[in-house]
Amino acid sequence: MPFILFDCDLPPFGAMVTIWTKWTKCHFRAFLVTIAAFLDALAGLLPAAAIVSDADTIAPWLTDWRGRWSGVGSVLLQPSTTDEVAAIVEAAEAHGVALVPQGGNSSMVGGATPPADGSAVLLSLRRMNRIRSIGSDHAVVEAGVILETLQRAAEAEGARFPLDLGARGSATVGGLASTNAGGTQVLRFGTMRAQVLGMEAVLSGGLVHDSLSGLKKDNRGFSLDHLLIGAEGTLGIVTALRLRLVPGRVQRAAAWIGLDDPHQALALLRRLDAAGDRIEAFELIPDASLQRVLRHIPQTRAPLAGSWPWHVLVEAVTGAGEDPPERLLEQLLSDAPIGDAVIAQSDAHTEALWRIRHSISEAERTDGPAAQHDISLPIDHVPVFLTEEARLIEQHFPGTEATGYGHLGDGNVHFHVRAPAGAPRDWADGAKGKAVSALVHDLVTEAGGSISAEHGIGQMKKDELARLASPARMQALRAIKRAMDPHGIFNPGKLV
Repeated sequence: MPFILFDCDLPPFGAMVTIWTKWTKCHFRAFLVTIAAFLDALAGLLPAAAIVSDADTIAPWLTDWRGRWSGVGSVLLQPSTTDEVAAIVEAAEAHGVALVPQGGNSSMVGGATPPADGSAVLLSLRRMNRIRSIGSDHAVVEAGVILETLQRAAEAEGARFPLDLGARGSATVGGLASTNAGGTQVLRFGTMRAQVLGMEAVLSGGLVHDSLSGLKKDNRGFSLDHLLIGAEGTLGIVTALRLRLVPGRVQRAAAWIGLDDPHQALALLRRLDAAGDRIEAFELIPDASLQRVLRHIPQTRAPLAGSWPWHVLVEAVTGAGEDPPERLLEQLLSDAPIGDAVIAQSDAHTEALWRIRHSISEAERTDGPAAQHDISLPIDHVPVFLTEEARLIEQHFPGTEATGYGHLGDGNVHFHVRAPAGAPRDWADGAKGKAVSALVHDLVTEAGGSISAEHGIGQMKKDELARLASPARMQALRAIKRAMDPHGIFNPGKLV
């Protein structure tokens, strides 16, 4: 990125603090000059509504959802067409201005937050929110379409978009693809990668990649779609997607089950494998997480009368002409080695159980500081990690509490290590919190797992990825980044 230093009048060498302060201010002023030239170039290419400079309007988008990362940005671009995105990218490269793409700003790893030096411009895809076409088996939607909007549109067609998560009301499909989001239905349908049938994206030079026709066979070399999925906006800007839809649910029901330990949960999961794809979700929840939801989330209540150390939420579906899902769950659980269970007898009851599960993240955030980890493990190792290795972490860091919840069916655990009593709010970002995360990531890596299951790397895990990933992986990631983003303008400071 070109810097334009001017009118800096630095003091004599030796006053290092003053020099550094003025040097930083000069560079920030240089960024403003560079950005001003960039905006002048866009003035004749974009409508006035696409360029926002009002500080109050921009402010909410400068801090991530978790409140851990904040950046500086003087401009927010809001294109409404792919051509406008292409013009922005072309001008950004010409002027050396970095772009931070943003959808619903629901990243859990600071992946959509601008840098603190004011060098980047926010590029919001939220105005690109049209459903271009929809049928019974696919939909073509723009990147700014909110997940819940797509879900409702699919239901109106008698279909279903087979991905769901707690942030459905704010997360956009472009962000879901850029982070390869997972959610609660990966057990049956896979991650976002499995839902993408084609893509439109703006690459370096303002060139548009278009695979929205959704060819089932295409062997013209590397899959650009798959490179962009999970790239966190570091290789290009996703503008539209062709997504698969599946037949709508005919009948659904959930069961909440009390258990003694995660090993018992794994045994139950293996037992339910006999039901095949009629089991759509299998969520493992420690009692500590349930109790936090009951304390902090209004209008929630304990599903079971008794108290159990661990819980499982299972959802089953059945089609036309099949037994109701409640009966299927009754049959599967009738002689299973479990503590207690309740089977929802209505959609409202099923939604109430799922509200508990989807509220865990909010409740955990309310209940004090914690080092939070989105990890994946070989499924058979999950019970060991949540018992033996969780206790090992607590022994290494006295006063902490290590618990995990998540999607046992795909090995994804949201593993939280709560700070000792009286710890400051920023404990997770301090030396102790970072030491905790390093140990967690070491144990995950030794088990053959991943330090990021579904949230991505962002800026939160960038250093840990470089520390723990194989040289082969890092070499490939960096080479692809250099090749596809030669000017370094796409989402700087994230992933690699």
